Amino acid sequence: MGFLQATAAVRRLCQQVIPFNLVDTMNPTSVRELENESMRRAVMIISVLVIGLTIGGYVFFNGERKAPVRYRSAAVERGPVISLVTATGTINPVVSVQVGTQVSGMIKSLHADFNSVVKAGDVVAMIDPEPFKARRDQAASNLDMSKANVARARTDLAQRKRELDRVKSLVAQEFVSQNDVDIALTNFQAAEAQLNVSGAQVKQAEAVLNAAELDLKYTVIRSPVNGIVVARNVEVGQTIAASFATPNLFLIALDLTKMQVDTNVSESDIGGITEGKEATFTVDAYPGHQFAGTIRQVRLAPINVQNVVTYNVVVNVDNQDLRLKPGMTANVSIVVAQRDAVLTVPNAALRFTPPASGQADAAKLGGKPAKAKGPDQAAGASRGSLTPSRTVWKQGPAGELEPIHVQTGISDGLVTELLSEALAEGTLVVVGIERPKGERGGSDLPPGFGSGGQRGPSRNRGM
Repeated sequence: MGFLQATAAVRRLCQQVIPFNLVDTMNPTSVRELENESMRRAVMIISVLVIGLTIGGYVFFNGERKAPVRYRSAAVERGPVISLVTATGTINPVVSVQVGTQVSGMIKSLHADFNSVVKAGDVVAMIDPEPFKARRDQAASNLDMSKANVARARTDLAQRKRELDRVKSLVAQEFVSQNDVDIALTNFQAAEAQLNVSGAQVKQAEAVLNAAELDLKYTVIRSPVNGIVVARNVEVGQTIAASFATPNLFLIALDLTKMQVDTNVSESDIGGITEGKEATFTVDAYPGHQFAGTIRQVRLAPINVQNVVTYNVVVNVDNQDLRLKPGMTANVSIVVAQRDAVLTVPNAALRFTPPASGQADAAKLGGKPAKAKGPDQAAGASRGSLTPSRTVWKQGPAGELEPIHVQTGISDGLVTELLSEALAEGTLVVVGIERPKGERGGSDLPPGFGSGGQRGPSRNRGM
């Protein structure tokens, strides 16, 4: 019966498309083929309409439906809070002496090597002394010549003295003229001047000889302190030129059992660091082991590198076992403040800001609410308050968010100390927005798979 009705419907549809008189004149086979073709077209049209209505209904009923906003919460707890300042530094000896030379020449021999233990006065190197011995001998001969010149000048002065006395005795008897007396007096005075010149030349020759002997003494290089040779920068046969800058031959550490860590602390963290505070650090050579030290000095000289200002903080370290070597990199943690058994709130709760109207989807997809200061926090900051006011949020009985203003103290990067009594231990505070499972934000996609910036706004379809 249903087939006959469908056949009749198809026949009527065919009659509307094909003239009636043409259908009547056709043979039964042609009519049946025409009816089958029309039936297939009708079934295709009906299928397309059904699919379109299904998609439209789904979009209409489910496209604008949004999942309810769910918040993640954490409890206010009681525990210790330790505020740390971290920095990177280099381990150095407390006192290190650079041994150089004051004369130029070729290294003839070395008497110390790396890690050699030396005492003050020990010979560590020697420069070839032969050129300096020749200069010393030359200066000594010049001194002898100057002394001989003094003796000759003294003899000449005595002769001129006798001649002057003789002329003066003869002038009284008028055997010589007054002119002869003046000539004899001039010769006597010239002999006196020559004696003084010869005496000055002797002193000059003595100074040159002393300088030559001092240079010869400097060819033997000695250690100025007791310590350990950390570095040796020369080899036997190497020529050293001590002209404008003194070449460094050895680096001697005074005492490796006492070391120091030179750290660079940022200007934003230097305010809480004072002398005497405890510090701990680790080195890559001994993973998992912490070394302890004490801040000895906070140097006032700023270090400016690319407009980043840091200050050198010196930490004293005991190195009796000699495990710490000069030049090691240390990761230093300095305890600025510590509180025990205080109420703490997660830092995520202090950073959380409820999404405004129309921003719930962005907050859910981004995964991190935007940072913002509460009104009380901004007011406290403007007044320069030592205990800034912050705003945290908790859910009310009906699920709505309620702001709570609290006074905060020190922080360790994860939790912050609560100074006010607005929150009790165990109170749940909101720390973020919970994303539905399977929802993926554009920021979570790998590079090159994000949506284009020119596309229109997309709908957030709920599950």
